[in-house]
Amino acid sequence: MNVDVIIVGAGIAGLAAARQLVDQGRSVMVLEAQERVGGRLLSTQVAGARLDLGGQWLGPRQPRLARLAQELGVATYPQHHAGIKLLSWQGRIRRFRGEVPWLSPLALFELWRLERRLNRMQTLVPPDAPWEAPHAAEWDGQSLETWKRKQLWSKGSRLFVDLVTRAVITSEPCDVSLLYFLTYLRSGTGLRHLISIPDGAQESRFQGGAQQLAERLADQLGDRVKLRSPVRAVRQSLSTSEVVTDAGERWLARRVIVALPPLLAGRIYYDPALPVRREQLTARMPMGSVIKYVAAFARPFWREAGLSGEAFCDAGPATTTFDDSDPGSGQAALVGFSDGAAARHWGEWGPNERRQAVLGEWVRLFGREAAQPLDFVEKNWCADSWSRGCYAGVAGPGVLTAWGPALREPCGRVHWAGTETATEWLGYIEGALQSAERVVTEVVAALTVDASAPSA
Repeated sequence: MNVDVIIVGAGIAGLAAARQLVDQGRSVMVLEAQERVGGRLLSTQVAGARLDLGGQWLGPRQPRLARLAQELGVATYPQHHAGIKLLSWQGRIRRFRGEVPWLSPLALFELWRLERRLNRMQTLVPPDAPWEAPHAAEWDGQSLETWKRKQLWSKGSRLFVDLVTRAVITSEPCDVSLLYFLTYLRSGTGLRHLISIPDGAQESRFQGGAQQLAERLADQLGDRVKLRSPVRAVRQSLSTSEVVTDAGERWLARRVIVALPPLLAGRIYYDPALPVRREQLTARMPMGSVIKYVAAFARPFWREAGLSGEAFCDAGPATTTFDDSDPGSGQAALVGFSDGAAARHWGEWGPNERRQAVLGEWVRLFGREAAQPLDFVEKNWCADSWSRGCYAGVAGPGVLTAWGPALREPCGRVHWAGTETATEWLGYIEGALQSAERVVTEVVAALTVDASAPSA
């Protein structure tokens, strides 16, 4: 079958790009490896509510996502955050309100100075070309861990950086370059907005789960979306591209959009081979590490105790926890994450062992009633063959300055989309939507040039 554009991947970026191309009169086909659409959006039934095992939040500075939800008729509601938060550090539970717990005068001073310094530094990072920042070589030549140890002396302020890196990037500070961290901050409008619930990236959720966004986009596209069709090869000629699936199906298109993380995009066979810089990039951007847990309860007993449901731990399986209750159904729930090193460690354990460990941690934090959930589900994103991790691909020291330009640079008739390619809200659903806008503009311009080119 011949179409204008083949899109590889029915995540939110691929589906949004497909709809925009169809709206412009272009013929498209979306090929998806899995039996479902959504990619890193995944909603499932947990007791009396459909809750998210993948991306789930909407922030006030994410206009594309807000507009899409409104267009598709997906309602939102505020993330619950009223009450006392908990920090478990070195075995001791501390209770606090606000954004940071009381650690020590030195730690609080260092955190105040840290935020000011990061805000100044991130403004020097060009969103579309961080490798061109004035100090790019210096910042990309060191990990966030190295920089943290040079800048911060108190254990409390260092702990804060660890918790933020795990919760936001699902990685350890030693995994990411300082330049990548600053790029992430710049794309998300700053540290405070990335970690906050009110006026922050976790402000709202989607009634019925975020995967509905992908499902409703796919419904609009109809038979232009083909599931259970893993793409194994992309072969380019002077005028067309041939896309080959696992089942041996062959599709011809004038242009191809690969809407996958670099790691997965690099596992497709390309003929001719991709440029060396692109190949090197895909080999150097592993996914973040996360296991997500959702448990439903008969009632929100933590709220009755004056707790918000938010908890942050320096050890154990549930490094981050939030209230996950659904006001539409009235179902009480908690959601927890094994982020970064915790995901790598607990990923070696079995599901039943993880369940007992997570519930045991919640009993310690919230009380004995946490031991008896109505339902408990998990998603180990690291073990998912079609994701290999979440939330996004991560760049370690030296990656952006050496290979960063290959993130968005087309390779012949192959173009790249996905939240990793975003210049706004990198790693978020909003970033995936921004990447779709950019790649559609790029592909439509290329198709126009193709149409005007003389026949071979």
